[in-house]
Amino acid sequence: MENIKFEVLKKVAETSFKFRELKNISKVDSISPPSVFIGSKLKYPLVNVGILSPLEKDENAKLYDDEKYWAENNFDISDVIKLRNSLLNSRFQSKVQDSRLNKKFVNLAQEIAIAAKPVNVEIELKNKLSFKRERDRVITPQGLRANLKQAIITGNVKISKKVDRVMNDEIKAVEGIKILYKNNFDEYSLSKILSVGVIGLKKNKRLVPTRWSITATDDIIGKQLIEKIKEYKEIENYGLFFGEFLGNQYLILFFPNVWSYELFELYYPGSSWNSSKEIKAATDFEFYSGRKNYASNTSGGYYATRLAILKYLNKIKRQASVLVVRLETPSYWASLGVWVVRESVKKALNREMEFNSREELINSAKKIAKIKYNFDFSFILNKSLLLKKIKEEKRLQEWF
Repeated sequence: MENIKFEVLKKVAETSFKFRELKNISKVDSISPPSVFIGSKLKYPLVNVGILSPLEKDENAKLYDDEKYWAENNFDISDVIKLRNSLLNSRFQSKVQDSRLNKKFVNLAQEIAIAAKPVNVEIELKNKLSFKRERDRVITPQGLRANLKQAIITGNVKISKKVDRVMNDEIKAVEGIKILYKNNFDEYSLSKILSVGVIGLKKNKRLVPTRWSITATDDIIGKQLIEKIKEYKEIENYGLFFGEFLGNQYLILFFPNVWSYELFELYYPGSSWNSSKEIKAATDFEFYSGRKNYASNTSGGYYATRLAILKYLNKIKRQASVLVVRLETPSYWASLGVWVVRESVKKALNREMEFNSREELINSAKKIAKIKYNFDFSFILNKSLLLKKIKEEKRLQEWF
């Protein structure tokens, strides 16, 4: 695995050196990971549709768009940025409804996005490359940009029979996502499929900006898992999990109770989204009955965090009330997208401490927060609606 990582990053360095005069590139013969990006900056229903591919053919092209691999092999921020900055985003404008029409470039983008393996492509550009970088909390960096003049797929495209079946069934997009998730398609591949408008009722099919499709997929799968988890018994002991990845530190508290969830995100000065000199904070929550509206304070991070926790609960076949604290430190100096949240929580959930009482759990959380992360947990104790609810329930039980 380490050899593959080294080979890919070496290839990136060589390609960047070879194409020092990048502005003059007009044709690229490459392999798409496969990956397509739908931009949301234009006035809706107009969108930019981009085909992503390395600047040169690379047999390990999949690694340029493989968040799980990056996390499992502990890529650092600069490794991910190198990979993503060496991608070419060959794009064209489209209307979201064009996914229902037989339009050449849209069809080609759809074919790439739903492919089970990397796709050989030849690309011709209309104009010079743009080097402008944009930061986003949800999406991963998208590399160099240029308008597409011509593109063809030069090899066979392998599409899963299950994807093909869902595409051709007259069912809602939400149902399609649920079916594919049950058939072992993960959130990464499902958000791509959703974004290119190939699933859903024929009259409703449309292109979905990538940032929306990522959060929508996390939410759809999350709600599906919540239905299952509510049927499980509550956990028996109090659990504390903690961990760190790419400068994102997590404390996760599990209480033996029915499903509920609260997230606190604290952004330290100098972290990717906080250029001020003060800590900034955001929080969202849901109790057993669920949320009625979008978690606008913590946005995509809310649904990505929740999904990782729900997957864990489904794996151990238990339900719990869960309080999550994310500390975004200055070590997270460049925003890489919401996958970092999902994978950071997954890593934190590998490290558990168990306790017999709520008091023991809270005291240990205080100690670890202070000693390991230099964070005063009393802020959470004072603000948490979930903790307040648990305390009130305990007092009621004692009274009865």
